[in-house]
Amino acid sequence: MAGAVIVAVDEDADALRDVERELRERYASHYRVLCVSSSREARVRLEDLAASGEEVALVLSGQWLSGMTGCELLDRARRLHPHAKRGLLIAWGEWGNRETGEVIFDSIAHGHIDHYLLRPAESPDELFHQAISSLLLEWTEARRTSPYTIYVVGESWSGRAYELRRVLGRCAIPHSFCLADSTEGRARIAQAGRARKLPLVIFPDGTVLTDPSDAELALATGSPVTPERMEFDLVIVGAGPAGLSAAMYGASEGFSTLVLDEGGLGGQATSSSLIRNYLGFPRGISGRRLAQQAYDQAWIFGAKFAFMQGANGLEREYEELVVTLSNGTRVRSPAVLLATGASYHRLGIPAIEALTGAGVFYGGPTSEAPAMSGRDVYVLGGGNSAGQAALYLARYARRVTLVVRGRSLADGMSQYLVSEIEATPGLRVRPGTEIVGGGGDGWLERLVLRDRMTGTEETVDADGLCVMIGARPHTDWLPPQVARDAHGFVLTGADLGEGHRWRAGRDPLLLETSMPGVFAAGDVRHGSVKRVAAAVGEGSVAIQLLHQLFAASALHPHGRPHDPVVTTGR
Repeated sequence: MAGAVIVAVDEDADALRDVERELRERYASHYRVLCVSSSREARVRLEDLAASGEEVALVLSGQWLSGMTGCELLDRARRLHPHAKRGLLIAWGEWGNRETGEVIFDSIAHGHIDHYLLRPAESPDELFHQAISSLLLEWTEARRTSPYTIYVVGESWSGRAYELRRVLGRCAIPHSFCLADSTEGRARIAQAGRARKLPLVIFPDGTVLTDPSDAELALATGSPVTPERMEFDLVIVGAGPAGLSAAMYGASEGFSTLVLDEGGLGGQATSSSLIRNYLGFPRGISGRRLAQQAYDQAWIFGAKFAFMQGANGLEREYEELVVTLSNGTRVRSPAVLLATGASYHRLGIPAIEALTGAGVFYGGPTSEAPAMSGRDVYVLGGGNSAGQAALYLARYARRVTLVVRGRSLADGMSQYLVSEIEATPGLRVRPGTEIVGGGGDGWLERLVLRDRMTGTEETVDADGLCVMIGARPHTDWLPPQVARDAHGFVLTGADLGEGHRWRAGRDPLLLETSMPGVFAAGDVRHGSVKRVAAAVGEGSVAIQLLHQLFAASALHPHGRPHDPVVTTGR
């Protein structure tokens, strides 16, 4: 039986016929396909679907309609069906038309459409289906209807149930949560069979774990937690964008590479619901999916991983570096890359900290957003991640308020996000404001906001808060030999200043720290650009610096004669 609805409208009869043919042949067995030939009929159908509570997965529209443009229709669809994906249909070559190009640019920038699609030319049109499948995949993952979704059932939103959700999020695994005494929770518990201690983690294949440890949960999702051996050419600490980039390039160029992370994949990037300004992804990509694909790419080249393993120590023994893991394991390498990134600052307000997981969340809301449906939600932060979070929450919440300490969004946010935020209904901005208090009985109920100019305080009703402020580098575990700035970020290259010339008679390389053979890349590095693309770039540069390091020593890692690496791939 068909489920959610795909709606297509085009007043070009031939174009609509081709679209309907392609949609019905591929998707009619799983979706109800509804094709109409006028904007008026499309509006009526969309309103009827909203009134009946039916899910709309995708709305497609040609641009030139009677009474309104396709972009205006798609914007109306967003208001009626905020979770539906929306695509503007254009003819091949029409993107070269200046007017069409401006319409597409403005409509995407203001959130009226998700992207444009080329009308199908002939059957089968795989380019058309690639675009459709990508949009439907994004919809299923956002609605937690993906067949690979893992379910967590707990007695409350906070506590261990929240910690398990954090582990799954850090491993970039689609997941959903429900309370044990809810209708869905009772059904999931019955599905699990026999009396079990909460919280439960239920896998797509029917496997059920009862209050598993972080390591047990990671293993069950297929994530490795133990190094396969103890010696590597390169050890990378941190599996965010910088670490994953270095792992892929390092492994592809023949270095035996190990990546360690006390959590899972992606670092802070996994909290980004949609990254639209990363090269090569014109439709945007979620931080979670970007991390998954980067992991797959590095793994295919031979990189090894060990998750749920923090690094507790770093020292030099003779000509090798030794990294001590949180379980006591010691791995050796001639080179180490620090890519531990940074995490969001805590608010430090006891009444709010006590509600972490119960309406208060640090980082992006990708897994918590469905629980915010119909609620009033606040996002604290002025960077791109905060803007992305606010836009994502606006699809679910009744009202989203973005609280920014600065005087305007433009102080710390990309213009494309500023434009979309300003155009999004139900999303308002409170500049020059900070959060100084709040609380609730088992769940967040209120926040206290202070105007930074006047000092005036106001108590507001709040059902959710996402905190995405500041950056605290993960460098407390490093030895004193690794120089850091006053805020804990690692100094590298020229930032080390005069006096850092070692017995080998050379200066530190571009990303090299004050400890020879130890490099830093990404957000953990002093002076880094806090963007995913910059972190990925630094990860790749680090591998080229390793070539220079090994060439200068005339030795291959582990003391073997060095042969130049030929980058021919595998």
